[in-house]
Amino acid sequence: MRLLILGPPGAGKGTQAERFARERGIPRISTGDILRDAVQAGSALGRAAKAVMDSGRLVGDDVMIGVITERLARPDVRPGYVLDGFPRTVAQAVALDGLVDDQAPLVIVDVEVPEEKLVERLSGRMICSSCGWLGAPGAKECAKCGGTLIQRPDDRPDVVRERLRVFMRATQPLVEYYRRYPTFRSVDGDQGESAVAADIAAAVASVLGDTR
Repeated sequence: MRLLILGPPGAGKGTQAERFARERGIPRISTGDILRDAVQAGSALGRAAKAVMDSGRLVGDDVMIGVITERLARPDVRPGYVLDGFPRTVAQAVALDGLVDDQAPLVIVDVEVPEEKLVERLSGRMICSSCGWLGAPGAKECAKCGGTLIQRPDDRPDVVRERLRVFMRATQPLVEYYRRYPTFRSVDGDQGESAVAADIAAAVASVLGDTR
């Protein structure tokens, strides 16, 4: 079971990736977690990633590919995994193809949400100032640590729209790259969390049924 969840900011792909991984008993592998683990481990790739992040730049393909290669070599991914946030470029997708063996297909699910809904979700989002946990709508305190919930400057509606434009320009080639795969599926992300989860599960089941 190898699942890659794609989608723009605010689509809920992180929530869905975590839920799917938990229900299937496989690790969720997110870009942020990978980078933090590599930096904490103090590996050569981790040090390279830290230097880039400390300078405020985006981590390049070479470093990200190296970090994900290290992560997918660990024994806990043998039963499968869910990828969240990688790949983000076609070059990274091509590298991932080389890392996936023939034991199970890579299922790609794109969570689609209308732009206006994404703006509404992101501009209303509150983040814990202490631990970074995403707060529930209307909440004032973090349910995880009790910290104060705040709105990040980059979650203002005007900034959100620009972020989405940049994201779409950067990732559209990636979606088109995967769209030609027989294991590619799209789901409607403009639904409740459970409904989206059910559609993702159905999409995965349809791929596994088609490839057996």
